[in-house]
Amino acid sequence: MPSFSHDGINIAYLDEGEGEPIVLVHGFGSTKEINWVGPGWVSTLTGAGRRVVALDNRGHGASAKLYQSELYDPWLMARDVLALIDHLGLTRVDLMGYSMGGRISACATLTAPERVRTLILGGIGIHLIAGAGLPITIADALRAPSLDEVTDPMGRMFRAFADQTKSDREALAACIIGSRRTLSREEVARISVPTLIAVGTRDEVAGAPGPLAELIPDARAIDIPDRDHMRAVGDKVFKEAVLAFLAEPR
Repeated sequence: MPSFSHDGINIAYLDEGEGEPIVLVHGFGSTKEINWVGPGWVSTLTGAGRRVVALDNRGHGASAKLYQSELYDPWLMARDVLALIDHLGLTRVDLMGYSMGGRISACATLTAPERVRTLILGGIGIHLIAGAGLPITIADALRAPSLDEVTDPMGRMFRAFADQTKSDREALAACIIGSRRTLSREEVARISVPTLIAVGTRDEVAGAPGPLAELIPDARAIDIPDRDHMRAVGDKVFKEAVLAFLAEPR
């Protein structure tokens, strides 16, 4: 598995296919394999003639584990994404993030708009500015001695998932605390690239996509029918909308 170092942090990534590049940024507690390979995104995009690059965010998967919460600020994590783009010698990319990865991708787009052709935000709507996403109580669930001691339903879900994937629970606890930064309305209004926002109609984490799209000059929103935050990731409606969006002449 290829990797590179940025700010002394080792970042693992995958790089598959040929064609115009798209960079994928996964959500909290996930990995490039869980968020993008398993649900069929990599095969879908490479099948559509795209070069697909996906990283493991710091603290996740095969990338370095960090234990200070301040090192998971989304603006810092966005620099990892931009450093990967530089590392691969890419000039301009399409950028897609899911949930926390959408927050990171928005920050990367604001940091270097000249490097981003289009932005796709999945699993994150108006909570990009009006909320910090997943509840901070997940940190307590991750740090609990065992799953049996976790009573909060969402906390239990993430703790069980972390146990199943053998994730570094202390690194994830630091991440859920450190990544809880919202963007301002003024910052969101400065996103200048074509943007697609997709959220499941049963998603109680992301916030509605329409109100966010109204704040971004060149944005549109789609609903992913009957999908919650987890099940929307690999949905056919989501994939078809993304492929159509990417194929538009620009």
